[in-house]
Amino acid sequence: MSAPLALVTGGSQGIGEAIALRLARSGYRLALLARQEHALSRVRHEIAAHGGTAEIFPWFIHNALVHYL
Repeated sequence: MSAPLALVTGGSQGIGEAIALRLARSGYRLALLARQEHALSRVRHEIAAHGGTAEIFPWFIHNALVHYL
């Protein structure tokens, strides 16, 4: 059975980063979303350094919503 997967928005800093790190320590695979790619990369490297896995998705919700407004 594979590890559970969690999607964390705002995973590059603050509460989102703390949640991502906690989930990674608990064995989750992660998908991290946030605006700043360099900050997401930093969190991904920290997770990997402790044996976890994370994919990053730089994304700004405004860019997605502009197509619907």
